[in-house]
Amino acid sequence: MRVLVAGATGVVGHPLVGALRARGHRVSALVRQGSRARAPEADEVVVADALDREAVLSAVSAARPEVVVHQLSALRLLRDDPPEAFARTARLRVEGTAHLIEAARAAGARRLVAQSIAFAAAPAGDPVLDEDAPLYVDAPDPGWASTVRAVAELERQVTAGDLEGVVLRYGTLYGPRTAYARTGATAGSVQAGRLPLPGGGAGIMSFLHVEDAVGAAVTAVESDATGVFHVTDDDPAPAAQWLPHLARMLAAPSPRTVPADLAPRLLGWFMTHQLTSARGAANDRARTVLGWKPTRPSWRDGLGRE
Repeated sequence: MRVLVAGATGVVGHPLVGALRARGHRVSALVRQGSRARAPEADEVVVADALDREAVLSAVSAARPEVVVHQLSALRLLRDDPPEAFARTARLRVEGTAHLIEAARAAGARRLVAQSIAFAAAPAGDPVLDEDAPLYVDAPDPGWASTVRAVAELERQVTAGDLEGVVLRYGTLYGPRTAYARTGATAGSVQAGRLPLPGGGAGIMSFLHVEDAVGAAVTAVESDATGVFHVTDDDPAPAAQWLPHLARMLAAPSPRTVPADLAPRLLGWFMTHQLTSARGAANDRARTVLGWKPTRPSWRDGLGRE
């Protein structure tokens, strides 16, 4: 098939191009002009800023894909400018998605596969939730509420139209080039003793290795299934388990414990939420409907090792 990967320089997008080509697909890599030097080896590279509607229409038309894969984000900016990273990513999820859908239709594509996140559910109900659980669109933190509303709008656009729409809600990514890699930002905070464990560390994390994110995207390209899927490993775990494990793997100090009510001041609202009240994500639907399962079933075998 002819496949276009938007966001082809990203943590998932870059290896995804190679994985699709290895499966015999003809792959076009869509990148911004400023990122062209970092583009992966592809059958062709097309250039457009996803927020520029006309440029996207032109680039996708030139590629003539049957399937468009949306891996767009601006999270590369997190180290230098977190507010801009989240704001631009929200725009890519709303405006960029709309541009890709319009361009895909105009180019005659039949299928759209888009990345989302598996940790945007409201903190209510069971510790581990399925895809039908409500998203945290009314979170008390304005930044996170804005992020989740953008996620909800991306998912609505992808699944509401006449394209075969697939949303892959990735778990918290670990592995090469992620924040949880040994040289990543979160790992650095753990090594420096700057990531304490608030309260009992009851927040549940569902992890996903980058290789499994790539594998799920390949499966979604080749499948006929549509809908929203949690793409996570099989081992949702509370922060009280995974954070000390990560510290041990990094030979870092054991995380100190702090009262939960002090955590927002030390860590910010989002990280406090993740460590104290977030819900995990069940991957049953991806297994049964999409036909995907993780090759790394548990974060315990790899988190902190790469």
